[in-house]
Amino acid sequence: MRGLPLAAWAYVCTVVALGTSCIALSSFHHIHWTTLAVLAVLSVICESVPALLSSASARVSLSYSAGLASVVLLGPVGAALVGASAVVTGRRDVALVKRVFNGAQFALSGYLAGVVYRAAGGTVGKPSDGSFPGIIPPYVAALATYVAVNLGLIAIILVLTRQAPMWGFRWGPVGQLAIGQLAYGMFGLLIAAPWGVVGPFSAVLVLLPMFIARWALEQTQAQQEAQAATIAALCQAVETKDYYTRGHSERVSRGASMIAKEIGMRPDRVGAVRYAGMLHDVGKLGVPTKVLQKSGALSEEEFAAIQLHPMRGLEIVRDIGFLDEALAGIMHHHERMDGTGYPMGLAGSEIPEFARVISVADAFDSMTSTRSYRPAMSLEAGMTELRRCAGTHFDPALVEAFVTAVERDGWNRPDPVAPPEGEETAQQDHDDPSVPLRVAGEGVRS
Repeated sequence: MRGLPLAAWAYVCTVVALGTSCIALSSFHHIHWTTLAVLAVLSVICESVPALLSSASARVSLSYSAGLASVVLLGPVGAALVGASAVVTGRRDVALVKRVFNGAQFALSGYLAGVVYRAAGGTVGKPSDGSFPGIIPPYVAALATYVAVNLGLIAIILVLTRQAPMWGFRWGPVGQLAIGQLAYGMFGLLIAAPWGVVGPFSAVLVLLPMFIARWALEQTQAQQEAQAATIAALCQAVETKDYYTRGHSERVSRGASMIAKEIGMRPDRVGAVRYAGMLHDVGKLGVPTKVLQKSGALSEEEFAAIQLHPMRGLEIVRDIGFLDEALAGIMHHHERMDGTGYPMGLAGSEIPEFARVISVADAFDSMTSTRSYRPAMSLEAGMTELRRCAGTHFDPALVEAFVTAVERDGWNRPDPVAPPEGEETAQQDHDDPSVPLRVAGEGVRS
């Protein structure tokens, strides 16, 4: 409690007082204590092993199933008591103040869900054959109430403890969490439905599929972490070889994601274009280091090696199955709208959308980063250059989408970093459209 801001402290105390009042001011005459004890134990077990989602900070409490079952079997006050059992959790990483807050907010969620369940026509007690399908609408209403109250109370404490902004709240993770909570909440009806036949054993019957679902979520999370580690390792290898790519891939990935979201890409495609942005320069692993670091004009052979790096990139990552559409972005991110790009000279709509997205973010980050041969452009100058090259180098619609996103969300420019002592630094950047590559004997090439 000592580390909480005063407003957060007051809020926690208020939630605890409300949760306690819901229980203290209620009647216990119709509570079936054996049922309550079984569901409370189930709730504590489930609360001790939350399910991870794809976001490292997002966890879904499996106790939702016990809480929603208690809404049906015990009513509002019983659901509040079962929710309050979250204070007793087997997780050692949960501080006392968080345990108390969780118990109070689960008690409030359960109580209000129970009130909504009865108001929607739900009957409290063991369901019978005649309860279905009529029990489903009130149960769904109770489930929605439980999830909404829980998420609302959590969102407020995150804002008050400055773990989330008051404005510009990230709704993506919240939606993901809500889906997980709704899914696990439906197990509550599976627990309550056979209670009249098998009694408390129905809770045990549901534990198996519920923990299988948890295991499946963990496997998905582990797979995503392995994918991220694979991409990070490849990016680190490129950054070790080419001084100008250090931090560049991460920024291009963010810029590409900003464009993708701005133009309304589906979430799965946004994730794919983010991967493409991270790996767009991986083909530089196949370019001789002396070519990447050459300070003078390139020979024809060296220029050809630079032009082939997108194809080298495709060769390196083509067998990584989860990249899918990202492969086209890696292969064609140096194509131009007027057909003068490489490696295949595609033009206009022939260029895959991912490649057109990446090329905008790639060029902008190169222009707004400090180079040994010039200082970084300002963000405004970089946007002006993008617009100047729209239609020839870049897709105009994607340029405008990027400019809109940057003006709204900002752009994190890198601090100038001196190259390691003794390392030669190229006097040209192969991704900078404002400074064409110098090729010996033929002036400049872009």
